[in-house]
Amino acid sequence: MKKACSLGLVAVLLLSLAACTSVDVSKVPAAGSRLPYTVLTTLPNGTEVRNGGYGSAMTGHPAKAGRFYAITDRGPNSSYTGSAGKGKKFPVPDYTPRIGEFKLNADGSVSMIREILLKDPQGTLISGRPNPEGLGATGEVAYDNDGNALAADPYGLDSEGLVALSDGTFWISDEYGPHIVHYSADGVELERISPMGIDTSGRKLPRVFARRRANRGMEGLAITPDEKTLVGIMQSTLYNPSKKAATNTTLARIVTFDLDTGETHQYLYHQEKNNNSDSELAALTATTFLVDERDGAFSGEGDAQKTLYKIDLSGATDVSGDIDAAGGMTVDGRTLEEMSWDDIYAAGIKPVKKELVADVVAMLPNHYPHDKLEGLWVIDATTVGILNDDDFAVTPQGDDVVQKILPGTANEIDGDVLYILHLAKPLF
Repeated sequence: MKKACSLGLVAVLLLSLAACTSVDVSKVPAAGSRLPYTVLTTLPNGTEVRNGGYGSAMTGHPAKAGRFYAITDRGPNSSYTGSAGKGKKFPVPDYTPRIGEFKLNADGSVSMIREILLKDPQGTLISGRPNPEGLGATGEVAYDNDGNALAADPYGLDSEGLVALSDGTFWISDEYGPHIVHYSADGVELERISPMGIDTSGRKLPRVFARRRANRGMEGLAITPDEKTLVGIMQSTLYNPSKKAATNTTLARIVTFDLDTGETHQYLYHQEKNNNSDSELAALTATTFLVDERDGAFSGEGDAQKTLYKIDLSGATDVSGDIDAAGGMTVDGRTLEEMSWDDIYAAGIKPVKKELVADVVAMLPNHYPHDKLEGLWVIDATTVGILNDDDFAVTPQGDDVVQKILPGTANEIDGDVLYILHLAKPLF
């Protein structure tokens, strides 16, 4: 019988492994265990919008073995151009992004313990609608399902990365600002850190991160085992200095943020394909991390990439430059995103080392039928849980959304599924 032990984030990794209680993962089927859902609404075209949506990020409970947290994003949406310009249609416009606490049961099934809805500093529920100008706006206009323009939300979040601390609070990263937001155990905002320095009393992310590509901001967020340093990874290449000029489309940035001092450092990550997505980050040690790198293809539609890489920040070049410089570090007047990898190496800059840990499509008997791999739960040195984002069981079609059906199936609706990976080589 294969047993695993939830790492948590309370103490040094190896000591945590020795101290925690074993959890039986052997009953999780190879085809995965579906997470429970409820129906949010049924649209006029008959599409069920499900809640669901718990696939944007995942992390183990810091103290309770066999439990994990997962988070939704901003809610179902589709591209739409209305009277106020280009933007997104939100079929459930007041949807509140939320954290779910889940339990892996003895029979291999998954049950929900509770939901934590995210709130602004006054305790009012937020939405997933875009931020106003100057507070993280990406140029998107929000519309309801009838095409009416909606007000922007200054506390809106497109949540994508999740950290659970031993004191019960959470840190969440998003794709708007990109922001890193600290929430209480009850989901109330405590602090918001961004490239704009919004409500941070001087604590901010490097200004260059404001040049994120819309809807491809900070997808992955982790914390070192001593809970002192947040580490975030951008989903894709920054538009730095502009979309046209940023020709290196396999370059993604990693940022570290010291929670005591606010000091930041930056490192480069070399993706395998142009415009790939780094969708999740999980800490292994103070300097090594697990990265989920993927494309957007279904495995049944061709050469899909859903891979896990172990990376090491030690030995990589800190490319911080001036934290307040709009373009960050430059070399001979060019931003890093304007440089080829040959030019970057010639300038003496080394990206983080990366080592392939798992080809998920090849490892799973069902070849991972989903398009998005976005949740990572490091259970022990050779056991990892992964979770897909089902997009609330809907997918864009024109200006609307329709049911998200897995390709090659008899109308099987996509859902959030927990898979267990057993690795051949220990992570630490």
